[in-house]
Amino acid sequence: MAEFKHLVIVKFKEGVVVEEMVKGMEKLVSEIDAVKSFEWGQDVEGQEMLRQGFTHVFVMTFSKKEDYATFAAHPSHLEFSGPFSAAIEKIVVLDFPSVIVKPPA
Repeated sequence: MAEFKHLVIVKFKEGVVVEEMVKGMEKLVSEIDAVKSFEWGQDVEGQEMLRQGFTHVFVMTFSKKEDYATFAAHPSHLEFSGPFSAAIEKIVVLDFPSVIVKPPA
């Protein structure tokens, strides 16, 4: 069965302390066992024309779609969503079963 991914690409509002948002996200995923893995990054190489102002990406991996549903309905996620959403200027969210073409070595 394919893993399920939750991909969030954002541009934070001016003046937002990004480190606080990242710490909040790290705390959130550590509290919810349904999250199999979590990684994030900040764009450092993208051309402005291609990244369209987006600066950060957050990726969560779940063993199955039902685990994502558990995460999405979790009280800690619902609580964190308010302040996180308020800090966002632009966002793209994709939720999908992943297709692994080349597995990690």
